[in-house]
Amino acid sequence: MPVLSPWRLRLLVQLESLGTIRAVAEALAMSPSSVSQQLSVLQQEARATLLEHHGRRVSLTPAGVRLAAHAREILRSIEAAEADLTSRRTEPVGDVRVAAFSSALRAVVLPVAAELRRSHPRLRLTVTELEPHDGLRMLRRGEVDVAVVYDFADGWLPVDAQVRYVRLGSDPVVVVLPQGHPGASAEELELGSMAGERWAMDRPACYLSELVLRRCRQAGFEPEIAGHFGSYPLLLDQVRLGLAVAALPALAVDERDGVVVRPLVPALTRIIHAALPVGPAPTAAVDVVLAGLRAHGVTPTPRTPRLVR
Repeated sequence: MPVLSPWRLRLLVQLESLGTIRAVAEALAMSPSSVSQQLSVLQQEARATLLEHHGRRVSLTPAGVRLAAHAREILRSIEAAEADLTSRRTEPVGDVRVAAFSSALRAVVLPVAAELRRSHPRLRLTVTELEPHDGLRMLRRGEVDVAVVYDFADGWLPVDAQVRYVRLGSDPVVVVLPQGHPGASAEELELGSMAGERWAMDRPACYLSELVLRRCRQAGFEPEIAGHFGSYPLLLDQVRLGLAVAALPALAVDERDGVVVRPLVPALTRIIHAALPVGPAPTAAVDVVLAGLRAHGVTPTPRTPRLVR
């Protein structure tokens, strides 16, 4: 059984709209004889008389008018199918796996995931809490698509020909105090002024813990450790209850923590990056996640006094 050709159906629709074979030929850059020949083939495929000739003019028969109406629906369905396939190649669809350290996850990645769920419902973001070195290891193995990492510009972040870095923003380290602490009245704090305080620290041998320890020693004192914590919320509870002070990246502290935040001098700032594998261009889904992370950015703590309630 002959199959109706979408191309010839389009000629029929054009003929109904434009009125003459010559007009159809001009619109489609064809010769009038080629248009006539294709319409004759369409009549054979339809096994119906579609055209009536009136001298040099033609008009659609009732069967031709009905087929033209069907043809419009068929062509619209074909266009919709083509658009859907195109969107699946160019729009964000599918899974994107993101690894990030806890404070970036809380302040940046999860808000971006919520925004993308509303704006791109066919994109699914899967997030994993990992420290930067673990995130980079999974990125190299192809187990995540993006790893959010940080660097203190001291050579800690590895140089790797298989990884490229996209800067997302900067995140200063701040002094965190319980409300009512004498240091809360200062606009900024030097570590040397904090000698004699008890300190809540990150886990032993963790990069931030070692960094704060070195800075305290450079300021001339050995910090008295009140406790080590793998969880920033627990560490902040220690400060909020007046049991210790701390030095943390600003992203790790927000309005829910009930503590006082003051800028640290001299300043200590970490740079936040999105790490991606070097190689073929990222998918549209990865591109839109990266664009979301860059647009959201990293908001540093202001250099003016601030009370976080």
